Amino acid sequence: MAALAAPAGATGARSRGRARGVTLAGLALALCLGSASWVLGVPMEDVASEGGTAPDPASPKALRSLGARGAYVVIDRTNNRLWLRNADGVVFEAPVSTGSNTVLVESGGEGRTWTFETPRGRFPVLRERARPVWVKPDWAFLEEGRPVPTSFAERVEKGALGEWALDLGDGYMIHGTLYERLIGRPVTHGCVRVGRDDLRRLVAAVGPGTPVYIF
Repeated sequence: MAALAAPAGATGARSRGRARGVTLAGLALALCLGSASWVLGVPMEDVASEGGTAPDPASPKALRSLGARGAYVVIDRTNNRLWLRNADGVVFEAPVSTGSNTVLVESGGEGRTWTFETPRGRFPVLRERARPVWVKPDWAFLEEGRPVPTSFAERVEKGALGEWALDLGDGYMIHGTLYERLIGRPVTHGCVRVGRDDLRRLVAAVGPGTPVYIF
């Protein structure tokens, strides 16, 4: 869930204003706080063909030109679809949920804002985590109209990320969800939510180093 603090993700959000950034990498991952695609990956718009036009990011030829070899994942933010592909073509396709692109503004306090956007670009799977635990960031409490707790224990929430999480870096993840009825809609805070059965199939087929292309 990330949110952009420029982005973030158990699901992603980008935050602006006078807010200070998270300093612990492990905590940042747990909070699923994302960052802009130009920091995490290679923006699709910066990968241009010889004619100076960005290629269709979903085409196998364009993805091979970006270095896709073996199995790789493609995610379409507009249509909320995920594909696992290899050299032979599509292995399987699944509906997902990506960032809502909504903005949360803190009333009072530091006046922080978060944009809940899934970043575009190329990202490697950094690691797989079974039964991941979500450490709720400040925006999760503000969004619910609750005060931000001072106790770390009050931030810990089990089960919210489903059975598995694939870390993409800087807090963005591909993970499960408790709200499978919302799969296919842009409702996350930046991460990519996948249904249980599709996530199990994905995790069985990919691993650390597998490239993920988000457009």
